[in-house]
Amino acid sequence: MSTTHLIPSPKRYGVTEKKKSELDALTIQVTDTQYDVQQMQAIVDSLTTKAANFQAYVVTNDNNRARTLSNRNMLTQILQSATSLQQNSETAFNAIVIADSKTRDVAVGVKVLIDKLIYSAEVINKLSNLIIRKKALNPLINDDLVAKVSTAGADANNAVALTLVALQSAYAAQASNLQSEAASALQYTQAIKLYDVLSGQDEDEKDAENSLSTLLDNAYENAKKIYDQSVKASDATNQQLSVATANLVQAQIKLRSYQLGLAAANAAALAS
Repeated sequence: MSTTHLIPSPKRYGVTEKKKSELDALTIQVTDTQYDVQQMQAIVDSLTTKAANFQAYVVTNDNNRARTLSNRNMLTQILQSATSLQQNSETAFNAIVIADSKTRDVAVGVKVLIDKLIYSAEVINKLSNLIIRKKALNPLINDDLVAKVSTAGADANNAVALTLVALQSAYAAQASNLQSEAASALQYTQAIKLYDVLSGQDEDEKDAENSLSTLLDNAYENAKKIYDQSVKASDATNQQLSVATANLVQAQIKLRSYQLGLAAANAAALAS
């Protein structure tokens, strides 16, 4: 009895090895692409977190920019109020100075009038005394003349008294004007000082760069710069995320294609 040895068909052996080689190649492609997808997914996740953080920075920096702008605008309004206060104080001061000058003129005029009235009263009184003495020596002098001279003397004295009251009022008004003038001058000086300090124009302040106006301007400019930088960074990150997401989608499509090819190759190998 002879033994029969089965020799594999060279053709079948070659086909099997070729399929195995194809399966191995597809498996490597799937594995490599899966790694690429994982890496790209990690990049997308990282960029998504980064984009969210930058968006939060943009909101925070925008709020800060708006706040510093509001502070600067508020200072502008305060400076306008300080300017109005300065102008009003100057107007009031000038008005008081004019009023004081006129009051001085009135006082001087009243003083001149009093001097004349006193002189006139003295003349009338002397004339009245003379007439009264003459009357005592000469009864023929008209009594009506004596009465009129006496009345004129009394009227002159009353006029002096009333004018003295007017002069006293003028001096009182002048004293009040001086007080008002001093207060107005102080207010005007303080208004100028306030504006100069706020605006950084105070000559007594050598460090003008640290004035409130300069500090608020710098704060706004810095906040605006930081906001602009955060917007640029956010836009750049969003662009990177968009590119990374597109690459991930392409890699996922490629992986799915390789997975379907490998599944079909495995199915064909099992069927053969």
